[in-house]
Amino acid sequence: MTAPVLVFGWGNLSRGDDALGPLFVNALREQLPTTFANQVDFLDDYQLQVEHALDLEGRSQVLFVDASLTASAPFEVYALQATVDESISTHSLSPQALMQVYQNLQGTPPPCLLLAIRGDSFELGEPPSASALQHLAAALTWAQQALRVGRGTGFAL
Repeated sequence: MTAPVLVFGWGNLSRGDDALGPLFVNALREQLPTTFANQVDFLDDYQLQVEHALDLEGRSQVLFVDASLTASAPFEVYALQATVDESISTHSLSPQALMQVYQNLQGTPPPCLLLAIRGDSFELGEPPSASALQHLAAALTWAQQALRVGRGTGFAL
């Protein structure tokens, strides 16, 4: 059975703060109260790809999580809309382009949010920076509170 809410983080664990997406997914999976166990699925990957459109099927909501150089610290959360953008023709997609792929195949995608966690250092072979880890902790606190407000049916803004 597919849980209605999907938390999907992506990034490169070997590139400093780029690891924030997968680190968020793993930490929330471990920290989430067991009362939400059947309501939330977790997925992480190196990047978004066309095949991930299938992961949106049957979801009531999707929270995409990624590191961002442009987000205000510690993080930003906003709703996404399906959009054709330049990433649709590359090997990795934006969340909006992934939603567009889903829309082209299945119809209206589920409501999707982007949690953009501020990162500053993306050097190959470096660990996440101290500031990025603080931003990650703040994002995790928000996510747990937002799920409680949404009563496990999704993340309340």
